[in-house]
Amino acid sequence: MKISIITVCYNSETTIRDTIESVLSQSYSDIEYIIVDGASKDGTMTIVNEYKDRIATIVSEPDNGIYDAMNKGIELASGDFIGILNSDDIFASTCAVSDMSEFLAASPQLDGAYADLVFVRREHIDDITRTYSSKNFSPWKIRFGFMCPHPTFYVKRRFFDELGSYKLGYRVSADFELMARFMKHGVRLGRNPRVMVKMRDGGISTTGFWWCIHQNMEIVRACKENGIYTNIFMVALKVPFKLISYFKR
Repeated sequence: MKISIITVCYNSETTIRDTIESVLSQSYSDIEYIIVDGASKDGTMTIVNEYKDRIATIVSEPDNGIYDAMNKGIELASGDFIGILNSDDIFASTCAVSDMSEFLAASPQLDGAYADLVFVRREHIDDITRTYSSKNFSPWKIRFGFMCPHPTFYVKRRFFDELGSYKLGYRVSADFELMARFMKHGVRLGRNPRVMVKMRDGGISTTGFWWCIHQNMEIVRACKENGIYTNIFMVALKVPFKLISYFKR
């Protein structure tokens, strides 16, 4: 199967090389790699262009934010499955995509899959700060604000055509809304019990108290838009579980 991997970036010169090399070093051969840059003003594109002969598609132009860039990548993708690897993220091993492909091939009843990830320090990517395990995720927990790790989420391309892409009205939770929408419409997902991605600390959806509040409000909105009952108090119940994850390495 062909797997499309989309990296979106903007002024990412300090991290984009790690991301690109983690994709290009994958043992799996049938990868369509797409980079969508938001017209970076630093050296991001200089680095990207060093690898242009090994990247299927490169776009660099102004956009309306990270989710708009993801949608551009989805429109360009021709793979059987699509996944997102942002410019702060790297694959946890050279066989990460191969492991996911083997899991999907062995589970033809599934429409997609997700795996685990670990958060790492920005300057020390081998220093794990916490684990984001998908072991206990279940669709019924969406109403409490839980979701499977988005950077490990791979789904058949046709569902973006059938159910739509990322909604630009969300600032930090369009990924949550999309997965809630897909699962609400019966997209069948399974868990690949591997650590697939290393995510650097400090992303927009993991930084600051007020961003956390805004994210939770968007989660409530996403649930309501998809006919999933919840409220801000139910979503707040996930906070203790998130704190516990900081003690897991």
